[in-house]
Amino acid sequence: MLVDTIRWSLVYVLLEYLQPGYYRLAGAGKLPAPGKDLLYFSYEPGTLLRRPLSVATPCWPERPGQHPRASRECARFVTLAWLVASAVAAVPAVAYGQSLEPRAYSNIPAGLNYALAGYIYTQGSVGTDASLPIKDFTVRTNGPVVGYVRTLDVWGQSAKLDLIVPFVWLSAKATVAGQGREREVSGFADPRVRFSLNFYGAPALSLEQFAHYKQDLIIGTSLQVSAPGGQYDSDKLVNIGTNRWSFKPEFGISKALGPLTVELVPSVTLFTDNNNFFGGQHLAQDPLYAVQGHLVYYFDFGAWVALNSTYYTGGRTTVNDVQNDDRQENVRLGITVALPLGRHFSLRLYGSSGVYTRTGTNFDAAGLALTYRWGGGP
Repeated sequence: MLVDTIRWSLVYVLLEYLQPGYYRLAGAGKLPAPGKDLLYFSYEPGTLLRRPLSVATPCWPERPGQHPRASRECARFVTLAWLVASAVAAVPAVAYGQSLEPRAYSNIPAGLNYALAGYIYTQGSVGTDASLPIKDFTVRTNGPVVGYVRTLDVWGQSAKLDLIVPFVWLSAKATVAGQGREREVSGFADPRVRFSLNFYGAPALSLEQFAHYKQDLIIGTSLQVSAPGGQYDSDKLVNIGTNRWSFKPEFGISKALGPLTVELVPSVTLFTDNNNFFGGQHLAQDPLYAVQGHLVYYFDFGAWVALNSTYYTGGRTTVNDVQNDDRQENVRLGITVALPLGRHFSLRLYGSSGVYTRTGTNFDAAGLALTYRWGGGP
């Protein structure tokens, strides 16, 4: 995650731009460019020394012989850098946490419209270096989601187009050197649009024709595009939006076995660069590879329940041409329950949790979505 990879770049920026006069007077001069000559900042009485990372020691106040004011200043800004860096890491972890979505490639009658209103809550922990006085670091997000889905007939095959727009409140908390710290931000997240096409086993049907349809094997594909339309301020470390585009091509296989359906969905997410990352830095990210698996059981009265899983890896980042050791490798499990509420309404409840996290935020998520359907004939 970014907290483990760009932290020294963030420390550099904070030290250089938040307190430039003080550190120059302390004898530091101009600090080194991040990634080119990364140093660990350490105080001796009255003077800021720049030492190679391999031989330096932390500059926390507990260190014997340090100048008290210098030590407090160093600790304050370094821990601040670490704190906001961790919060930054949490945002893309939640935003690109590979949401678990069963029945993405099921057959649906053409010509239908779906309006969706939902609410999502996530909470997770962020790991930090054990040598730092930062404990109990948690990040919480919650907010409403609205969306629209239109089912289509494309060359005689079922397809759909959907648009999702989420709004997020983000709160980060931690205990730093025994004192509580908080950071809050809110705004729209990046909007997402997706086009899906089932090219085998799912012909486009009317509502009347669909009453006689029975699924066997469905094969489909989709492309999801995330646009840089979310809240973003390049002068701030904590943002909801990502200030870049992402493209997620996906391939889906769905096989019905009586009332049980088995689904396998591999995908890859491609990211454009963020050329205005915190003060004009350049952020790039490698592709993120994922595979989802779902077991869906259908009940006679129209409800269904799904057990979901996903594994994703990759996504290594580069800041100012310096590659970071932050390759992601994560496993999540979840459950989804869908209940019909009459002819036009349905309710979906879902939850998921991380069971293995190499890097990134280990978070739990829960949400609900109410859907209203219209169109497609009587």
